[in-house]
Amino acid sequence: MEPTTALWSFALVVGLLTLTPGLDTALILRTSALGHRARAWGVVLGIQTGTLLWGALTSLGVTALLTASQLAYDILRWAGAAYLVWIGAQMLRNTFRGLPAAGEADEGHATAEDSVAAGWRQGTLTNLLNPKVGAFYVAVLPQFLPTGGDHFTMGLLLTGEHILLGLLWSTVLIAFARLLRDQLRRPRARRYLDRLTGTVIAAFGVRLALSN
Repeated sequence: MEPTTALWSFALVVGLLTLTPGLDTALILRTSALGHRARAWGVVLGIQTGTLLWGALTSLGVTALLTASQLAYDILRWAGAAYLVWIGAQMLRNTFRGLPAAGEADEGHATAEDSVAAGWRQGTLTNLLNPKVGAFYVAVLPQFLPTGGDHFTMGLLLTGEHILLGLLWSTVLIAFARLLRDQLRRPRARRYLDRLTGTVIAAFGVRLALSN
């Protein structure tokens, strides 16, 4: 496949993947809707950091181990599932106990947990502990690498394309969430938002644990 054709074809595939609602969408919308713009962008950057690492490792052939070793895949799968269920359970527990969600500050009072760094950690862990992202790259990325070319450089170029599309879509999500910020920051609305997001995240964790 010619490099130009590969770039356009891969953009179509990952563009559709980016637009599909999922865990990343839920995290970005929830964080931004609560008014934590810095943390929301941290989540976005963390997710894209994970994407970059998956793309680089796939280009080097390292993530092929996930498909070659069932044990390696299962370890990462269970770690990711436990992390997602823990996050979801924390959100749900705090709403029923009348406590603010983890990392949430009172109105007008920022904390270290409302920073770009805190969001980056959450986004990076969420992405890297999802072996399905690695499996996607192992299955899809090699199909777009030109025969006989520099696979690592081309792999990074394709991954950068995915990251760019992710950043553009995240900008749209954050802008949309900010339009609803005033309504969603009301105590009752925040409880419902956290219950919905916590349920979605925990459900993703359970689904990951039960997946083959």
